Amino acid sequence: MALSTARSFLSEACYGEQELDANSALMELEKGLRSGKLGEQCEAVVLFPKLFQKYPFPILINSAFLKLADIFRLGNNFLRLCVLKVTQQSEKHLEKILNVDEFVKRVFSVIHSNDPVARAITLRMLGSLASIIPERKNAHHNIRQSLDSHDNVEVEAAIYAAASFSAQSKDFAAGICNKVSEMIQGLDTPVEMKLKLIPMLQHMHHDASLASSSRELLQHLVDSYPSTPMVIVTLHTFTQLAASSLIDIPKQLLLLLQYLKDDPRKAVKRLAINDLKLLAKKAPHLWMRKDTQTLCECALSCPYNSLKLGMLAVISTLSGTIAIKLYFNKTPGSSSVPPKLTDLVKLAQESCYHSNLWVSGHGVVVLTNITLCGPDKDMVQLEQDTLLALQSLVMLCSQDHSLSAQATLKTALTSLVKLLKNRPHLSQSAVEFLLGQLHVACDWSCVSMCHALAAIASHLPVLGDSMLGDLLDLYRVTSNSSTDKQQELLVSLATVIFVASQSSLSAEVKVVIKQQLESVANGWTVYRIARQASRMGCHELSSELYQSLRTRVASEHFYFWLNSLKEFSQAEQCLSHIQDGDYSGAMSAIAEALRSYQKGIASLTAASTPLSPLSFQCDLMKLRMDTVQALSQLLCTCNSLKTSPPPAIATTVALTSGNELQRCGRISMQMKVCMDEFRSLAARYADLHQSSFDADFATLRNVELQQQSCLLVSHVIEALILDPQAASFQDCGAPGSLQAESEFERRMLSVFTKVLEEVEGLSKKHPPVSYLHTSCLCDAVIALLKVPLSIERYFFQKLQSTSIKLALSPSPRSPAEPIPVQSSQQLTLKVEGVVQHGSSPGLFRKIQSVCLSVTTTLQSKSGADHKVALDAKTNEMEQRVEPHNDYFSTQFLLNFSVLGTHAVTVEASVVDQSGTEWKTGPRMSLCVKSLEDPYSQQLRLQLQQGPQTQTQRGPFLRF
Repeated sequence: MALSTARSFLSEACYGEQELDANSALMELEKGLRSGKLGEQCEAVVLFPKLFQKYPFPILINSAFLKLADIFRLGNNFLRLCVLKVTQQSEKHLEKILNVDEFVKRVFSVIHSNDPVARAITLRMLGSLASIIPERKNAHHNIRQSLDSHDNVEVEAAIYAAASFSAQSKDFAAGICNKVSEMIQGLDTPVEMKLKLIPMLQHMHHDASLASSSRELLQHLVDSYPSTPMVIVTLHTFTQLAASSLIDIPKQLLLLLQYLKDDPRKAVKRLAINDLKLLAKKAPHLWMRKDTQTLCECALSCPYNSLKLGMLAVISTLSGTIAIKLYFNKTPGSSSVPPKLTDLVKLAQESCYHSNLWVSGHGVVVLTNITLCGPDKDMVQLEQDTLLALQSLVMLCSQDHSLSAQATLKTALTSLVKLLKNRPHLSQSAVEFLLGQLHVACDWSCVSMCHALAAIASHLPVLGDSMLGDLLDLYRVTSNSSTDKQQELLVSLATVIFVASQSSLSAEVKVVIKQQLESVANGWTVYRIARQASRMGCHELSSELYQSLRTRVASEHFYFWLNSLKEFSQAEQCLSHIQDGDYSGAMSAIAEALRSYQKGIASLTAASTPLSPLSFQCDLMKLRMDTVQALSQLLCTCNSLKTSPPPAIATTVALTSGNELQRCGRISMQMKVCMDEFRSLAARYADLHQSSFDADFATLRNVELQQQSCLLVSHVIEALILDPQAASFQDCGAPGSLQAESEFERRMLSVFTKVLEEVEGLSKKHPPVSYLHTSCLCDAVIALLKVPLSIERYFFQKLQSTSIKLALSPSPRSPAEPIPVQSSQQLTLKVEGVVQHGSSPGLFRKIQSVCLSVTTTLQSKSGADHKVALDAKTNEMEQRVEPHNDYFSTQFLLNFSVLGTHAVTVEASVVDQSGTEWKTGPRMSLCVKSLEDPYSQQLRLQLQQGPQTQTQRGPFLRF
């Protein structure tokens, strides 16, 4: 009964359920540990990792590990084994154990058991704890002693523990090295034991002399023991040691290449290839030209496809790094060889047309990277060869249904997209080829090719109206089956059509898509296509699709979600119908769009739940609505020059006040209000960007463009009307020179460039404010509104999830109760935190450090009513800590010298690997009550009573 309750505690709390605290869960597990049944005890032990995952703070973890140590000390070997597995699974929580000495003492007592299995489990337990007890001499001594045991199980456990401690402790590694060397070279040590001892030498890298002696021993073993298992283990240990010590990598490359070239055994060659690939990833800058050349010669002369594939995999890894540039750079004293005549290019070209698809895949990757790294003048012919090889491989794989063909096709298409992004002049023929292949390829191949087409067209506008007809024909003839692959093909083809249409779908295209969706598509496919339409700016179609889906969902939250998307699409559709120069029509369209935005935000708020608050979505759409509202206000302000022109005395008022803006009348003050509003919107977009740590790059770029549009409008207002003399256009840069990653970005940058050019020309010719200035502003507003909003992936789907959980100590007994502290003392506030990740941690960016800021504010003052200095009312402190195993801890020393109630607020933000700070939260607060200490209170009372005593003593009291 207790364990079923514990399982329910540790399971994910559903919506509306009460989530119980950590102490309750620990108490339920403790009941299982005290059970008399072995099965219940084991079940309780294996539930501890879930407890650590759900409540990852030191107080609970320390208590839990002490209880596990008691079970380890008093239980049988099976329970000890369960505790060992829990400890190994919870390795990142070990440093949170507060009473390390007590924990190790309880575990270590089993090492004196007469049972060799118990001693072996204890040794493995100590090895698992090596990260927190690296310098425990009693553990070192017992591991050395156990290496001489006559029981093989205990010796193997001692080897595991010795390897773990060697990786953590320099002293232990230096002390055990000679012992391990003697055992490896000893004649009485079995070969199987030697094979387990040798990998321990990979940890002997703490200093140069230790690494050098270990390399000498490994070199001796390679020469003395030529058997295949011995050579494989020794060479791999050699590589691991070199990769850790770094200085020996060039020597290790020569050794591995020598074995690859000269040793006839396939197993040894495979090991050499795997280790070469490891070094290619670890240190590609240490691969000299001769190393790469030797590897190419081995691959060219190798008759075995499996080995050739492995060598090409190493070269493929190197080709994407600086090693490829080192290969083609001319060294002093050597004759220059054209790139196309080198062995590397020869190998890549031969491999591209190999009968093995995996070999061909690596061949095109290498050839593409060679083409992109070389100078353009030498690579014209190589570019054509690379494109032809890629097209041939795509044509071959698109007809094959095997898994290898699918993987190779994706590799080839990835290389093709990479090539066309850097060599745009090749894109037209490549896109025509892919469109032709779509008619004859199988379904899964069509999906991959559609993805490639969409990726190419996102970077380069190569899909024109002439190609739209072919895509619609393909969409019409798509099979009427409703298999998963057919549904995926419908989505992929629709995406390519949206990209080709450039956010302006014709009536024929919409009819074709809707007919096909009605006949074969399921609801999820329709939603995915609508989502892609929103992303590509085709809001008219997406609005109709969301409308059709609203009544096909089973939850009211989903209904409100789809309804909000429909309203947002309708709002963007209204804005897209605005015509250039039609200012009154623009005002009515904006009014209609704002009504839809209001309805959409109301539905979006109704769709949010405590588990899915939709905060980013609400903030983004509120900002969009406020931006459209501000643009509408700017149009009205420009129109006020006609409805309320400057009065006749405006010039006299300007000369009297010395403010030239008074010449313009009331429009100048209205323009200043508009400029401040757009700067405020830009600041809000910046805050939204800074709080979106988990967003993908396209979503963040979208937010940046919206922010830049607000800054552009505020700059234009300043340049045209408020301060034409001081406004500078050089600060704005040349946005058109940037390479756009999407159609939305391309159109926004085009609008930015056009508006800046018009404003720069106008501001130099005419003084403000004339109808030319207001017309220029209105045209800029309409140009920005006509660009359809692209709703990117993060609005619909979160691929990366990162959150921080904080714990403050001391903590109040109840939330409303303040923490008492005397005014003469300082409060030590300990802040602990845990970084929690979703299924794909670090997909877009990783946390480098956590920035903790503490703010104290005086809420209410007690005692005498005297003035308090401002710095005594508010204090701010900040610290940066680096999480280790997703855990961080720090302390703040807070002073509360002013009597009264103080609010303490702790806020966390994260800093990524590029140094950018993100306001992720959370924010926690507690209340502190500063009390007068007894000594100060006694002094104050004495001072108060002193004058009263003097007044009571009259002049005749002594008589």
